[in-house]
Amino acid sequence: MDFDLTDDQKLLTDSVSKLLADRYTFEARKGFQKQPEGWSADMWNQFAEMGLLGLPFDEAYGGFGGGAVDVMLVMEQFGKALVLEPYLATVVLAGTALRLAGSEAQKSAILPEIVGGALKMAFAHGEQSARYDLSDVQSTARRSGDGWVLEGAKSVVLHGGSADKLVVSARTAGERNDRDGITLFLVDGDAKGVGRRSYQLRDGTRAAEVTLSAVQVGADAVLGGVGDAYPVISRVVEAGISALAAEVVGGMDKMLDVTLEYLRTRQQFGKAIGENQVLQHKAADMLMSLEQGRSMSMLAAMMVDEPDAAERERNIAMAKVGVGQAGKFVSQNAVQLHGGIGMTEEYVIGHYFRRAMMFDHSFGDTAYYLGKLAAQVQ
Repeated sequence: MDFDLTDDQKLLTDSVSKLLADRYTFEARKGFQKQPEGWSADMWNQFAEMGLLGLPFDEAYGGFGGGAVDVMLVMEQFGKALVLEPYLATVVLAGTALRLAGSEAQKSAILPEIVGGALKMAFAHGEQSARYDLSDVQSTARRSGDGWVLEGAKSVVLHGGSADKLVVSARTAGERNDRDGITLFLVDGDAKGVGRRSYQLRDGTRAAEVTLSAVQVGADAVLGGVGDAYPVISRVVEAGISALAAEVVGGMDKMLDVTLEYLRTRQQFGKAIGENQVLQHKAADMLMSLEQGRSMSMLAAMMVDEPDAAERERNIAMAKVGVGQAGKFVSQNAVQLHGGIGMTEEYVIGHYFRRAMMFDHSFGDTAYYLGKLAAQVQ
């Protein structure tokens, strides 16, 4: 299998890397975090001008017709800079739902707005009692005339507070844990009956608690078939895992670079601490874990569009476990090799550590996916 990048992919990687190196320093990021929405509108516009917001969408909607590997390359660079903007929420999660389930009218109306940077979206599916079970949906939607009325609540909706539109899952039939009977709806973020409480997660990104109280939407708000949303939700989560895995790989890459520089420059007893063979072995182990994680991230990206659902699910579960374990190992050792400074708020390593730990609990933790893999071989 050929893992070499095309010329266009190399250009994409170099362009994103240069932009972030120039504009997204650690100090600049602190400033972005203090802005009202917790990220930079100016950087979002820069991403739009570079075409990053249209990367996975068809050219017919103003996009570039890229795939999961192209998104992986962008997310790796975002991981190196600890980017705060709602790229995952808008382009990857909500964007995947639109690509897979949206009607021609819905895609024609919404995707160009995303590509141009004018529209931000969020994927509102998780609920407090569901933990990692994608079929556990208690929010409801009942027919009302030609439209629907939504009731319920969604938890930890990534960038839900700043989203102009939400992709909301609700049960239209069946029991609480049934896979059948779940439907996706497009809901305006400021629609009557929508309540949002935004907050900062431990890694600096934003999320929101969303409540739905007698929210009325039209028949044209249904995304895909009524009651048929579970396969789409699964695909959205798989795309999210692939993108986040790439982001963690980028973070591990940066952590290793920063740690190696620290080992070369930190003096103790008249010599660089990097001359200590034990620390050299630690750094070598970090490199090995990084490359293992990178391989698993590539696997996830290649599996996103795999038509065999069982094959796709198994490999993305393996990637989630592999990247999660690698991220934990690299970040913990980066902190340890830096000593006490590693976890201070003023130093960058602790922020990468927290981002890696957030990945381990996003869309299901390591134990959850190990359980899924074990069940497949019994």
